[in-house]
Amino acid sequence: MRKVTVLGLTTAGVFLLATAALVLAGLNDKLAPADVIVVPGNTIMPDGTPSPRLQARLDVALAQFQAGRAPRILVSGATGKEGFDEAAAMGRYLQSRGVPARAIVEDNQGWTTDATARNAALLMRAHGWKSAMVATQYFHVPRFRLALERSGIAVSGQVHAPYVEWRDLYSVPRETVGYAVYFMRP
Repeated sequence: MRKVTVLGLTTAGVFLLATAALVLAGLNDKLAPADVIVVPGNTIMPDGTPSPRLQARLDVALAQFQAGRAPRILVSGATGKEGFDEAAAMGRYLQSRGVPARAIVEDNQGWTTDATARNAALLMRAHGWKSAMVATQYFHVPRFRLALERSGIAVSGQVHAPYVEWRDLYSVPRETVGYAVYFMRP
């Protein structure tokens, strides 16, 4: 019984340390020039606008675009259960805030983090772009960076959306498991 308790406590301790490392890595913004800022999709509201969580991602990408760190923003998503094309809604949101349409690249086949990374890599190679900046939630930054790097993208920088919600209590541990799964895959 004692061995089971020690094993359980050790496992819980390792998980908590991994979670803390993931959160700290995601909160550590790295501002660097890039060819493109990549923003993964998320929920679209019933009125067709980005959810507050997604708006926070877009706003932090917009700030980097306006600061001149990248000349374009790649928005990636799919048609979610709400029935809206996430990438198109994201593009409209950015245009309404002054980003020229020519500076927005839409990928409407970003069903998952992996799909977004693969699609971004294809688009970047097709345009001769070499580096990307990541803009997403703090807990998603490490796994998204890993997915992009495994797709052959040089990730030069990262910024996290300054948005926290109760849902993070679920999302953070989920990302810890997700990162481990991504990391162990070939």
